[in-house]
Amino acid sequence: MHIEIGILSPDKLAYAAAGAATLLVAHAPALLRRPALWLRTALAGLFFSVLMQLWHVPVGPSELHLIGAMPIYLLFGLVPTLFGFGAGLLLQALLFEPQDMAHLAINFLSLGVPLLAVHHLLGRRLQRLTVANVLKLDAMYYGGVTAMVGFWLAISNLATPLAGWAGFAASYLLLVAVEPLVTVGLVVLGGRLQPGRGSALLALALDEGWRRRAGLAA
Repeated sequence: MHIEIGILSPDKLAYAAAGAATLLVAHAPALLRRPALWLRTALAGLFFSVLMQLWHVPVGPSELHLIGAMPIYLLFGLVPTLFGFGAGLLLQALLFEPQDMAHLAINFLSLGVPLLAVHHLLGRRLQRLTVANVLKLDAMYYGGVTAMVGFWLAISNLATPLAGWAGFAASYLLLVAVEPLVTVGLVVLGGRLQPGRGSALLALALDEGWRRRAGLAA
């Protein structure tokens, strides 16, 4: 979902930075009110960072990453995932790709806006985690990511061939096929955990919605 450096003008980068800051500030009170979310945010950021570094390849005008968005969202919740994305992208830019600092807000919005759409349109109403439901979540999320990349390319300074964006969009079909397997695996693992020993740690580390769907809630 990374956009090539230099194709967006400084004023558009400034607007993106303002949008990203507004999104984070709007969700900051929920994070600050609940210390349990601080641990989940750290875990989400760590999980996201590791997955991003494990596998990433250039595709057309962008870059394809293993994101793990839906497993992270379902395990840790909306707010920790949102801030975990921001922390993970910042960490990656500081440690591995300093040039990505210029597009930090762009990359964050490319991940954060689709996450909010998934949460408000599907995630909040999700009662059971089935393969079909997970596929819907992943398809909607990665459809949103590819749409965001298309938006940035549409307002860029360079003319990007439609075929270039289409190739990037098609590449995400691989993630939509693979990531649900990871999510379902985590759900199966969660369903085998029994309340009791370690339940306090699970309550602190994992989102209440996921624990309820996995049968772990008290």
